[in-house]
Amino acid sequence: MEKKLPEDLANLSELNEQSLLELLTARFKQNHIYTYIGDILVAVNPFKYLSIYEREVSERYKCHEKRSLPPHIFAVADRAYQSLLGRLATGPQNQCIVISGESGAGKTESTKLLLRHIMELCKANSQLEQQILQVNPLLEAFGNAQTVMNDNSSRFGKYVQLRFHNSSVKGAKISEYLLEKSRVVNQDDGEQNFHIFYFMLAGISTEDKEMYGLLDPKLYRYLNGRFGQENVVQNWRLKYSEVCNAMDMVGFEEQEKVDMMTILAGILSLGNIMFETTDNDLLKVSETSRGWLKATAGQFGVQEEDLLKSLTCTMSMTRGEAIQRLHNQQQAEDARDSIAKVAYGRVFGWIVSKINKQLAHKVDDDVELSEIGILDIFGFENFAVNRFEQLCINLANEQLQYFFNHHIFLMEQDEYKQEGITWETIAFKDNKPILDLFLTKPIGIMSLLDEQSAFPQATDKDFVDKLNGKFKTAPNFEVVRSHTPLFTIVHYAGKVQYNAGGFLEKNRDTIPANIRELFINSVTPLLSVLFAATISRTGTLMPRKAKLVSDDNFNSTRKQSVGAQFKHSLAVLMEKMFVANPHFVRCIKPNRSKQPDDLDSNLVMDQLRYNGLLETIRIRRDGFSWRPTFREFTERYNILLVKPDLPLDKESCIAILNSTGLSGWKCGLSRLFFKFWHQEELARLLDRMGQAAVIIQKNYRARICRKRYLVLIAEIRRQRQAQREKEEREEQERRRKLMEEQEERRRLEVEQENLRPASPPVPLPRKKLPQPRPRSILNGITKPPHLIPVPRPRSKLVEATPFDNELNENVHLDASLVLQPIDEERIKEKRLKKTNTIRWFKETQVRKLARDGSFPCWFHGMISRRQAEDLLTDKPLGCFLVRVGQSREGFTLTYRGGDRCRHYMVEVQTNGKYVILGEDRAHSSLTDLVHYHAQVGIKPFMELLTAPCGQVSEHEPDYEELRGFSSAHAEDSSDAEDLGSKKIHFQMQKLFIPPQQNSNLEPRKPPVMKRISDRRRRMDIGEMDHKDTDDHETRPFPRLYPSIRLAMREIQQTQQQSQEHIHVVSGKPLASWKRTDA
Repeated sequence: MEKKLPEDLANLSELNEQSLLELLTARFKQNHIYTYIGDILVAVNPFKYLSIYEREVSERYKCHEKRSLPPHIFAVADRAYQSLLGRLATGPQNQCIVISGESGAGKTESTKLLLRHIMELCKANSQLEQQILQVNPLLEAFGNAQTVMNDNSSRFGKYVQLRFHNSSVKGAKISEYLLEKSRVVNQDDGEQNFHIFYFMLAGISTEDKEMYGLLDPKLYRYLNGRFGQENVVQNWRLKYSEVCNAMDMVGFEEQEKVDMMTILAGILSLGNIMFETTDNDLLKVSETSRGWLKATAGQFGVQEEDLLKSLTCTMSMTRGEAIQRLHNQQQAEDARDSIAKVAYGRVFGWIVSKINKQLAHKVDDDVELSEIGILDIFGFENFAVNRFEQLCINLANEQLQYFFNHHIFLMEQDEYKQEGITWETIAFKDNKPILDLFLTKPIGIMSLLDEQSAFPQATDKDFVDKLNGKFKTAPNFEVVRSHTPLFTIVHYAGKVQYNAGGFLEKNRDTIPANIRELFINSVTPLLSVLFAATISRTGTLMPRKAKLVSDDNFNSTRKQSVGAQFKHSLAVLMEKMFVANPHFVRCIKPNRSKQPDDLDSNLVMDQLRYNGLLETIRIRRDGFSWRPTFREFTERYNILLVKPDLPLDKESCIAILNSTGLSGWKCGLSRLFFKFWHQEELARLLDRMGQAAVIIQKNYRARICRKRYLVLIAEIRRQRQAQREKEEREEQERRRKLMEEQEERRRLEVEQENLRPASPPVPLPRKKLPQPRPRSILNGITKPPHLIPVPRPRSKLVEATPFDNELNENVHLDASLVLQPIDEERIKEKRLKKTNTIRWFKETQVRKLARDGSFPCWFHGMISRRQAEDLLTDKPLGCFLVRVGQSREGFTLTYRGGDRCRHYMVEVQTNGKYVILGEDRAHSSLTDLVHYHAQVGIKPFMELLTAPCGQVSEHEPDYEELRGFSSAHAEDSSDAEDLGSKKIHFQMQKLFIPPQQNSNLEPRKPPVMKRISDRRRRMDIGEMDHKDTDDHETRPFPRLYPSIRLAMREIQQTQQQSQEHIHVVSGKPLASWKRTDA
């Protein structure tokens, strides 16, 4: 039996470092990785899978009380969401969640769990929620990499802003900070390049590799000539499919994806271009690199000669005259690496920009949106060699530590003094002097770096000498005596020695004008957009329409340095966070070997010390974390006193608190002071009051509705009685008129008989006895009483409603519905929507769905929900059909479940992908969607599509509204007329056909609708869902594919000749390539 351990460190009776460490160790051994410090969560990375994140656990943490469940990351998400909606003590307010800790402590995983739970809390059956969740795997692939400290280390920072209206999410925005672009061209021992390169090389098919120009991964210099083992490569393949699906879900177009992968392939090829000098001391590309130069030019969509010129020389304009400066070998290699870094950085910035565009809120500007921000930023780093990136990363962590100290210690203790609260000051490690060392103008480290970067002749050694001269007496700066440019900063987390080599060049981050002009004029649209884009003050890429420009446009404005952009972006981030209500998650790394069930006491204690967790526990235990003003408190809690027109002053606050029975709070001069747990108690009292109000409202509304119901019933009875009386009067009047007519007829007969001349008597026939007239004759000819129409059941699968046409006193009727007039405008609007949907289907979907002139047997056109359910009434479990939405541009999949039919909405995204609402997977066609869900169940019930529902009639299909498409052959003539003008276009397009693709690029004729044959209707699910045979015809491909293909052949021939030469010389096989100049 496990011993019950305290879940909140603020409740510890004995508080010291040893007791704190022992408690965290004991909880870690019991797999309790989460612990509270008041309202702050401490999370220890377990380095293994735990079953505490399943859907059942997530459901328990929805609108829960803190004390009822153990600490969890889901509880932080729930608290932030409830606070946003004003359901807790603070009232509605923007929220932010700050996740901090060193690299490998679990910040990225915590961010994903927070996002997942918040999306569960605000679930509104919207595809936007799934799109937001797909952002993480996409950004991880392009922005994360393996380091010596972490296998999935974030090499950039991000701030996710979730925008809400009422309780549902309406949009999201991603802000990214300082991508480590230098990793593209150089990685230290034990580290790797960004994940996407490995995912791409492992996951792309052989045909696509030939299309993009990708070869053996071990040939690429930027990957250090290394690749993974087979099990790792298999995992990378799965990751690549996840990345492709994420791009489809978010809304990336196919051509954009192809262009992006081609650029990434071009970056890898660029790294293999090597230079050598000629006998005349001129620079040229080595013979073995000629093929790589051709491949890079084709992948970037530029001319080979122009690319070579941009690598080997620099063009500048001086007084209207073009001056060409030739590069030496080192400068050419620097230019090559600079292009790779800038191209990758701009691809990443474009991805973030595209995500923000797709996830932007689509509500009116006058609608006020609330916000939850989640900060996932790189952790504190201290490597064997620390460069410019580590300096910026650790500066960001210093800023976050100051934010934490400001909220937890500075603001709180200052208010105690101002409000006259008796308080013993708690000392903490203030890192404000370290921030001043970095950010003070004009003599801070960042300002001096910008100053030195402005001088073209300045060196990294000059920069370090300037630092040593300015800060040699500063307590947080240490001078390092060395021939290499080194200096040491004493951070809040410890000393870090920085190697200033490359600081100035990385801070400048300049692109030669001729290189930018070259790429702006590229035939690859995406590359042209990337280099025509502008960079904001915070370093954000802002794409704009590319124009062909000349190089004298580039010297008109001065570019901001990377350090200045990062400093400004940090200031904007802090501004957003200071106006929000913060929630803190402090992540702890248990060991450096990334092993489960292993906790290094010394490492954990170091993190507890520099994070100030001991002081945090003390201030959360003894302090008052919630400090509302008298006005805020009275406005929020005056309902507890149940008195109208309560004044917003101190006496009202005390009266309210006395009525609650709370203890431990204090009253200051202008505000109240509460412990962290007081918020939960007051929220519980408000909730109880709210429940009481709901009960009162329920009974009041029931009484009002009962009265209205009785009035309606009385009115219906009165109308029925009046109707009956009217019918009786009409019946009496009809009988009276009938009798009068009979009397008049007899009178006329008698008069005619009297006027007839005399004649001999004729024997009369025997009279028949009068037959009794049945009473039902009179009743049968009366009009039946007007009966109120009874709604038809939705389907044969649904039990009929309990009332029928015989209106009796026990029937509950809604007279308002009975007497409601027909809304002609609504009918007209529905008809218009239906017409627009048919037009949308005809223009965008017919060609995708129809094959061989007919639709699949499971497609039933535009039938109603009720008709779909009737079709599936007698069908087996798992039977399904797909129909066109009657009032929206999309489809609906109707599924025969065990007890009812389910209707799943199928959305057609802007990029043409098909997604079932709520699912996390996009499909290229409806056929692919059906095929996939025949193997993988549809969430949340995991229902498999087993049998398609065929057409009702063998002679006519079900799609009546769509039957008119059979006349589409009339459009063939117009297409044929246009074919002549497009002949040259098709001939040119044939030059770019990738291998194993159909060369017939003639435009297809619109399909002719035909009846679904018996053979097609009897096909099983596998045959029915055959892959689209025309995918290759319409698939996008790189613009200069022929050049890429020729270059690949040349590289392969060069490699083959090199291997044969080495076999001849040494008799040994060729070893895999290793880079030597890293």
